[in-house]
Amino acid sequence: MNEQEQKAILILSLMAAFADGNKNESERAELKRIADALSGEGSINLAALYQDVLLKRVSLPAAVAMLSSPEARQLAFEMAVCVCDADGVQSPPEKQFLADLRAALALDAQQSAAYSQQVEEIAALPVAWGHSAGESPAGAAAAPVAAAAGYASTMSEQEMDKAILNAAILNGALELLPESLSTMAIIPLQMKLVYRIGKSYGFELDRGHIKDFLATLGVGLTSQYLEQAGRKLLGGLLGKAGGKMLGKIGKQAVSSGMSFASTYALGHVAKRYYAGGRSFSTQTLRDSFDRVLGEAKGLQTRYLPEIQARARSLDTAQVLDLVRRG
Repeated sequence: MNEQEQKAILILSLMAAFADGNKNESERAELKRIADALSGEGSINLAALYQDVLLKRVSLPAAVAMLSSPEARQLAFEMAVCVCDADGVQSPPEKQFLADLRAALALDAQQSAAYSQQVEEIAALPVAWGHSAGESPAGAAAAPVAAAAGYASTMSEQEMDKAILNAAILNGALELLPESLSTMAIIPLQMKLVYRIGKSYGFELDRGHIKDFLATLGVGLTSQYLEQAGRKLLGGLLGKAGGKMLGKIGKQAVSSGMSFASTYALGHVAKRYYAGGRSFSTQTLRDSFDRVLGEAKGLQTRYLPEIQARARSLDTAQVLDLVRRG
């Protein structure tokens, strides 16, 4: 895939991020931060593309015209779908944007609908571990369960630390796979981890509370997907055929590893937050997350062999099942 096609895919992904028209200032700032960060990953100035999309200086037909191969067109649609679904199921404006994009890309309607439905299924899955669709717990967000007096966890310290590490290794492995669907699965798995930790301390969490918790830490769902997928795209991994791309796995893991680090940090900050009865201030939560994130980036190299081994054992067909089971 050439640089022009990479640029077009990133433009269309940014368009998808703004398609619902509901991005507030903090979300826009996070998207800009990601664009600035990714501009240092290669020769493409994503920060400038961000401004072009925000100020509507580039059109959807113009971006589509930059895609010369069927593979690039398909990948552009897949990334746009995942961006739209990263923070939940598609809104009507996002559905319309994707319909317009599919038509402009001249993609097969049935195949595109099947992919979109698959991603929607991931986005709609409940955050509760062991629940199937439609069985997500109801009630107020983060309602405390009476049995959890003193906010003692039903998991031992060792069990919880192991669960957090395993989730971080799995998400680090998913970051190494070339399929866009694998990248999409990282966010719901992070949400399930937070749910499991909160539940162990007696808090019955819903999706809305967990999204707010992640946002408080500065982990935007749309921006996180865009950062993960953008790095894979610019690194030449995203969309590659042929399975695990073993030669590129090490390079990609060393250059990013953000999914391992962010999942590890989310887990450990959630552990402290719910153990403390959700009494931390926003600033305390953000400072804690930044500190643990820095520690986790240092640990990523240590666990790289396990991340790589996990990536080699994963199959795309397993992704939906992984998200269902957590």
